[in-house]
Order: sequence, then structure tokens, then C-alpha cells
Amino acid sequence: MTEDIKLTSFAAGGGCACKIPAGQLESAVEGLIGKADPNVLVGLDDGDDAAAVKIQDGLAVISTADFFTPMLNDPYDWGRVAAANALSDVYAMGGSPVTAINLVGWPNEKLGLDVLREVLRGGMDVATEAGISVTGGHSITAPEPLYGMAATGIVAPEKLMRNDAAKAGLPITLTKPIGVGILNNKHKATGEVSQAAVDSMTTLNREAARAAVEAGVRAATDVTGFGLLGHLYKMCRASGIAAELDFSAVPTIEGAKEALTEGFIPGGSRRNLDWVRPHLDSSLSEEELVLLADAQTSGGLLLIGEVPGYPVIGYTTERTGDAYIKA
Repeated sequence: MTEDIKLTSFAAGGGCACKIPAGQLESAVEGLIGKADPNVLVGLDDGDDAAAVKIQDGLAVISTADFFTPMLNDPYDWGRVAAANALSDVYAMGGSPVTAINLVGWPNEKLGLDVLREVLRGGMDVATEAGISVTGGHSITAPEPLYGMAATGIVAPEKLMRNDAAKAGLPITLTKPIGVGILNNKHKATGEVSQAAVDSMTTLNREAARAAVEAGVRAATDVTGFGLLGHLYKMCRASGIAAELDFSAVPTIEGAKEALTEGFIPGGSRRNLDWVRPHLDSSLSEEELVLLADAQTSGGLLLIGEVPGYPVIGYTTERTGDAYIKA
């Protein structure tokens, strides 16, 4: 029975917290930027959420892929989260997804295909909610279970949101609360399910993206494995600006602060903070900084500009010193 399977026990990490640390990843891909196609609007230059390639006047294709090990024990919910997370990269660039294909790594000798079927069903249901079909996929045997999607979307080039287009003097908007990495870590350790975290991770960023495009936002990213601080730092660095965060305005998922106090901190969140710390000017406590650096899975959109219905958590500023972020 799939309900008896503790999926998180089959993986060392879980969700976007199992990403290669940002500093190591940047060192690995440094200089590996293809320049062959002049129609590439967004590529590897600034570590954006997806690639965008102009294919004709008024139309660009968005291409992305995302997969990870399980952060939840329920295979159906893991599939839903993984699909929502993969599609988020399309939404984060202001696009609309048109299709997705499954990416699977599966330890056949440890986990039955009935469990995999539930994972794929979860992914399909979220794709259906997004109004697209899952049109294929690729699978391999692997020592740990892996699932995600490669997603394709479309966008009008003039509406493209990207992480190097932020300007100083604008509000910073966040469309989902943070803290799911901490709650997922507690779930792995205790089996306790945070329904608030599951609901957040399985919510598509579709409506937030539409609202952002309508509000004229041109700089955006989604908050995933590098945490709020990490993704804001990348955006500031790429755009040549700085930012001031109001910690009291940053929304958190119910139970996240309590789980943090109990010590359920993912290793990925600590690595995120270590990476950003040299670029940070802060009087916050270590615990508060860890929360801001918490590795999110299927997090919200981080938008430069005010978007009705979502909280403003700070402002962009001119960069005048060594720090990119003041908190």
C-alpha cells in the first residue's frame, strides 16, 4: 500500500533543498554560456528561472526543467508539488505553459511502480489544473526517487519578466509565505504533515503571474531552493541594485517559526545563509536570518513592483556599499 511508504526515507535531501549549493553551482557553470543564437532573450547569463527564445515577432518560447527527491511521504502530493514547482518557472517569467513532459528516476528494487503511478497522477492533476497536457517523458533507474517535469511555455517578449531587470526605488512583493523547507524537514523527521505547507506548495503561481504582468512588473523570480535571501541577492546582483527587507512584513507559513525554534533546519537553508552572508547588512538574529534563507520548494514569486493583493516586504535601492541586502 502506498500509504505505508515513507518516501522521504529514500532520499538524503528533499525538494528544492537538495539543490547543489548556489556558490558551487555558479563555479561549475562559469563561462559556459552559449552565444550561437541571437534570438535567445534569456539564457544562462544571470541564472534566470528559464530560457526564453524569440521564435517570431510577438512570440517567445520559454523552456525549463525541474526535478527533485521527495520532500513529502505522500506520493500523490509529492507529484503535485513537483509539477507546480516546474511550471512556476514559466509563470515567473510572465508566460503561460503549453505542455510538459515527465522526468523520472526510480529505484525499482526499493519502490513499486504503484507508488510511481501515484506520483505521476499527482503531476498530471496539477498540469490539468494549469490547462495543459503531459505529453510524454523520460525515466531511468536511480538509487533515489526523482520526479519533475520539463515544461514549455509562451510569452510576448514585451511582457517577459526576468531577474536582471530590477530598478531601484520600487516596492518588493512576495506572493507566498516562506517556511516550507523547515516544515518539510520536520515532516521528514517526525512524519507530521503541515497541510498549510502542502497547500502552499501545490498552489500554482498562475494568478500571481497574471496579476504581476497586469501591474507592469518586469523583474521577477520565484523563491525556491536558494531561499528568499538567495534569490533576492541574485536579482540585485544581476540588476546592479540593492534591497532593503522588512522582516516583520515577510509572511510565514503557520507553524514554521515554531518548527524553526524546535531545530528543524534543512542543511540547504544553512548553506544558503552562508552563501549570502558576505553580501548582507543585518541586525536580525541568526534564527531570523535562517528563516529568510530557508530553502523553499514551489515557493511564491518575488516581484519588483507593487501587485494588488500581495504583501510588500521591502524596497529596492541604489547600491552604495558592499552589501546587496539590508535586513
